[in-house]
Amino acid sequence: MIDPFGRSIDYLRVSVTDRCDFRCAYCMSEDMTFLPKAEVLSLEEMERLCRTFIDLGVRKLRITGGEPLVRRNVMWLFQQLGRQLDNGRLDELTLTTNGSQLSRHAAELYACGVRRINVSLDTLNPDKFLAITRWGKFDRVMAGIDAAQAAGLAVKINTVAVRDFNEDEFDRMIAWCGERGLDMTLIEAMPMGDIGLNRADQHLALSDVRKDLAQRWTLQPSDHQTGGPARYVTVAETGRRLGFITPLSHNFCESCNRVRLTCTGTLFMCLGQDDAADLRAPLRASSDDEILAKAIHAAIARKPKGHDFIIDRDSADPAVARHMSVTGG
Repeated sequence: MIDPFGRSIDYLRVSVTDRCDFRCAYCMSEDMTFLPKAEVLSLEEMERLCRTFIDLGVRKLRITGGEPLVRRNVMWLFQQLGRQLDNGRLDELTLTTNGSQLSRHAAELYACGVRRINVSLDTLNPDKFLAITRWGKFDRVMAGIDAAQAAGLAVKINTVAVRDFNEDEFDRMIAWCGERGLDMTLIEAMPMGDIGLNRADQHLALSDVRKDLAQRWTLQPSDHQTGGPARYVTVAETGRRLGFITPLSHNFCESCNRVRLTCTGTLFMCLGQDDAADLRAPLRASSDDEILAKAIHAAIARKPKGHDFIIDRDSADPAVARHMSVTGG
């Protein structure tokens, strides 16, 4: 699949649910209204959609949410997609999770062919963790990370940089990741969905954070890539990688190879644009995958060059009305 700007689209992020057992302050409002379950695709439908994308050239799948591991019977989907790894049609199957359910599922994820996962963790302070997640249990996430590493999964920590919340913790988190053998990525908070706060109050430019970190850590250039938007350095003192995802201070659109599929079968060609394609209708209209493939190709032909994220201190309105949990991280 080639988009209008000559980029090969070989990476699909699949949100299997918009539901989550946390209510992170930069991601959701505390009183969320979730999709009626009748609107959500069955796991069998999701597997067929993923298989069709693989037929069209997708080589990497990332399962997201909400929190994907709260979806009932979601391990069935991992089992089916793992077969695409076995037959060589898929290069990688990965997962982004808040870690709350990892103790239960880590070993089975590895058995399905998952070899690395991203765990969202914004602080190592249990009290601040409860404040930012609203509902999260810090000890449970720590136990989940332990279980993932014990199962053989490589764990990368995803940390959203939030002004006046965790900017004083980055040094501690880099050191902790080094001690645990974990890579880490810092992410600028994205202006998606009404969270009851002015996004400008949360925004922390990672260009400034990187300059500050470089005063205390030796940040060596790295050409490491995972297929996602992070740009990496190696922290010489720990030997671990540190990534930066900067959609606002320096966007990464020029090399975008990704599209996002929601749990309702809506395909977003860009995280920061509202244009989307309904794949649920052609999926259910016929058992012929050719119709579905045509709909996917038509959507890829509309993929924009980049997003329009902007932080405006004079406006509390988000750049995109939908919450991140709807699209998938």
